[in-house]
Amino acid sequence: MSLWTTHGDGYRIEPGHVVAPRERLAWGPTIGIGMQHVVAMFGATFLVPLITGFPPSTTLLFSGIGTLLFLLITGNRVPSYLGSSFAFLAPIAAAQGMHGPAGALGGVVMAGIALALVGLIVQAVGHAWVSRLMPPMVTGAIVALIGLNLAPAAWGNVEQAPVTALVTMLAIVLCTVLFRGILGRLSILLGVVVGYAVAAFRGEVDFTAIGEAGWVGAPTFMLPEFHWNVIGLFLPVVLVLVAENIGHVKSVAQMTEETADDLDHMIGRTLLSDGLATTLAGSGGGSGTTTYAENIGVMAATKVYSTAAYWVAGITAILLAFLPKFGAAIQTVPVGVLGGAATVLYGMIGVLGFRIWVEHRVDFSNPINLTTGAVALIVGIANYTAVLGDLVFEGIALGTAAALILYHGMHAINRLTGAVASEGGHFEIGGSTNRAPEIADPSWSDPQGR
Repeated sequence: MSLWTTHGDGYRIEPGHVVAPRERLAWGPTIGIGMQHVVAMFGATFLVPLITGFPPSTTLLFSGIGTLLFLLITGNRVPSYLGSSFAFLAPIAAAQGMHGPAGALGGVVMAGIALALVGLIVQAVGHAWVSRLMPPMVTGAIVALIGLNLAPAAWGNVEQAPVTALVTMLAIVLCTVLFRGILGRLSILLGVVVGYAVAAFRGEVDFTAIGEAGWVGAPTFMLPEFHWNVIGLFLPVVLVLVAENIGHVKSVAQMTEETADDLDHMIGRTLLSDGLATTLAGSGGGSGTTTYAENIGVMAATKVYSTAAYWVAGITAILLAFLPKFGAAIQTVPVGVLGGAATVLYGMIGVLGFRIWVEHRVDFSNPINLTTGAVALIVGIANYTAVLGDLVFEGIALGTAAALILYHGMHAINRLTGAVASEGGHFEIGGSTNRAPEIADPSWSDPQGR
């Protein structure tokens, strides 16, 4: 039996139609679209190993392998590319300071195993408990504090080469508003290219490594080391990856099925496959993975949701990983360019948390929501730190704990006291009734009810 049926004549998509996940165009255009997915994920995926110091070619290899693994486990039902997750940046940086790169990789592996276990549980009992544990109010806070916690790291790079960093930031901003379609979505990659050219002109790029690298060769692998005291750094990332996966599945379902709930039965598989891909990457020296919004943008623009294109993308990424000159070129990106791109990226991560609040109509006139967000963000941004024996908990872990404990703890107490109540969807202090959390019916479904 064929894995995909051919859509129409294989070359045209009629108005109002889409190429479904288990359909494909002719192999020529399918390969072209698959290459486009590689370009879309590349700008964000290679920045993570550059910032963390991991070999870019190794990360690229495991992102390709992880994508193919994802497609296999989901039975070609959920089109997705697994690229580097920015949620790992802060815990990797902290773990490297404690135990070096190998110790950070051990944390990535532990996060991957935890995510895979969550996937198995969700597949067995359903995902409703995840939505109750992490409603949009909590998830938005966690995503926001992860991005904002990284602000000092961005400044640390910018101050070393401020001119190059400024040019890189301006290039990203201008590319966003000057270009439409796929070029607009590649603004970070284009900005890095412009910044790199300026840095080279200013003598900030050392090309020696490119000349010394071979044309064909295996990526550099590294084994992880396991230290229990980094667990607190990486567990919050698992919550973010769960939220990202749920959001991705619902977005794909919204575009390819009748409702956003049509692929809910696949959520356990997506979490499991992302967890296994992250575990595999951490075991060999790569960055943790997540489903990529950039590639959803490509699908929305092309109306091609075929998983065949993602098989092409995954295989292409694997092949690129075996070109040492390519990996060496990536590693020559100077610190000023990284600082400029990181300023935009870290800020975007923070704003994505706020976007979750907006899209799900989180009501901040409710003092429970207001207190949860306020405390969690300050703990994360200021990087509060607690040491319990050999365990070290920093801003992201403590901020995540604060969001979960405050949100659920305050609601539990409020059920007894009725001090905070809602009438007509707006919360009052001292009211006599008590409604559910941040909106009348908090849910991960589309906030507009589409």
